[in-house]
Amino acid sequence: MRNCIALIAAFLVATPLAAGPVFAAGGSSGGNSVPSCGTGKIYDKKTKKCVAQKAGAVDDETIYLTGRQLAQSANYEEAIKVLSLAENKSDPRILNYLGYSHRKAGRVLVGLGYYQEALRVDPNYTLVREYLGEAHLQMGDLAGAKVQLAEIEKRCGTGCEEYKDLAGQIASYKG
Repeated sequence: MRNCIALIAAFLVATPLAAGPVFAAGGSSGGNSVPSCGTGKIYDKKTKKCVAQKAGAVDDETIYLTGRQLAQSANYEEAIKVLSLAENKSDPRILNYLGYSHRKAGRVLVGLGYYQEALRVDPNYTLVREYLGEAHLQMGDLAGAKVQLAEIEKRCGTGCEEYKDLAGQIASYKG
């Protein structure tokens, strides 16, 4: 009964928030975004409705897009909840945004673990390397950030967004 009341309360709080879609930009998204459903809900592209967050409720692509959007909107705890629903626990994109969300929520070491796992799956994923470099800066490890910058350069040169973003962070770093 208590869970039912909590679910109804979450729905009543979330309904006004779902009045219109919210879009986030950046992060190698390819322009994909999903409508925001509010706390405890996730948008199901098939039914075109917000559904309760639970494993198997929606496909991993939707989970990734929603989690990324939440993370980029600074809703880190909600992003973690959504991303944790993914069926494919080794999708490097999902691991990356779990790392990003934990790091931004202040759990830098937890974030590092997710970044390392994402790189184990796909060592060429430059966005993970950018965020890993930022984590090194957050911990005061300028040398570690520069290692990631060099790894990004090997993979996409100095003209890619990830290189430029991390290089800018390193240039403005005041350790």
